[in-house]
Amino acid sequence: MSFFKKLKDKFTTQTDEVTGKFKDGLEKTRTSFSTKMNNLVKNYRKVDEEFFEELEELLISADVGVATVMDLIDVLKDEARTRNIKDTKELQSVISEKLAELLHKSDEDGSLNIQEEGLTVFLFVGVNGVGKTTTIGKLAHKFKQEGKKVVLAAGDTFRAGAIEQLDVWGQRAGVDVIKHQAGSDPAAVVFDAVQSAKSRGADILLCDTAGRLQNKVNLMNELEKVKRVIQREVPSGPHEVILVLDATTGQNAMSQAKQFGQSTDVSGIALTKLDGTAKGGIVLAIRHELDIPVKLVGLGEQMDDLQEFDPDTFVYGLFSSIIEEEEEEVEENEE
Repeated sequence: MSFFKKLKDKFTTQTDEVTGKFKDGLEKTRTSFSTKMNNLVKNYRKVDEEFFEELEELLISADVGVATVMDLIDVLKDEARTRNIKDTKELQSVISEKLAELLHKSDEDGSLNIQEEGLTVFLFVGVNGVGKTTTIGKLAHKFKQEGKKVVLAAGDTFRAGAIEQLDVWGQRAGVDVIKHQAGSDPAAVVFDAVQSAKSRGADILLCDTAGRLQNKVNLMNELEKVKRVIQREVPSGPHEVILVLDATTGQNAMSQAKQFGQSTDVSGIALTKLDGTAKGGIVLAIRHELDIPVKLVGLGEQMDDLQEFDPDTFVYGLFSSIIEEEEEEVEENEE
């Protein structure tokens, strides 16, 4: 059974709202990717070196990343030889299969680390302008909808308007926000937020942090200070350190991930504005080159458009139009 068939059987037998969100959110990437892929298959009927060179360019243009593309092409060449694949159309399903494997990476679970008992603490890091506060607000809404008691910590005390922005999101989501005055010590805010969350019997504490101080060293020192405060009050925390990246910035997001990854223990990525780019391949580059799981993706403007990341759903969203075309061809042939 082809991987396309497996994906189709998994996702099209149900009208899953999450699958629909991935499909809609990846429309720009899929339209660009599928069009180029279909043209490539039409232009090259035979799997040969020229075909792989063109495929290489196609994947790089989707922001999959040069190192990831080179590794992927090597794997595809081996698969084509091993399975004796000569027809480029037949290779399409193998490409989707290998992309999914690359995203799964290992047996490591990419789901959010939520504690069964006691307080779960999330620390959000990332530069200004990537959608960090919005991501926190949407995640607060998601957890609240699941029946969890949520508290927010307005730890970005340096950016003008950051505290007010988080406050608005707190009101929208219907959760409490712990805040101090602008310019105050972020670690003190987080300390008060932990105490408040504990006293209220909260399940989840989501902590915002500064995205920029005078220089990178100051920012990383500030983040370390906040982490120490959390660990002193909740020894097993923070349970997630989520780095928020803007998908529309492409390879710039990769360099941010490398910087933060070197300076703080990032446990997962939240990739925002994935619906706003035709270069959704950045998900693959992050997973493969940085070995950090993508745990959350922003697929639109609505409150419920922040979704937990699932590799198979992502690949289905990326290839759904090709899968549907293949299904139509099968039906026509049967007639």
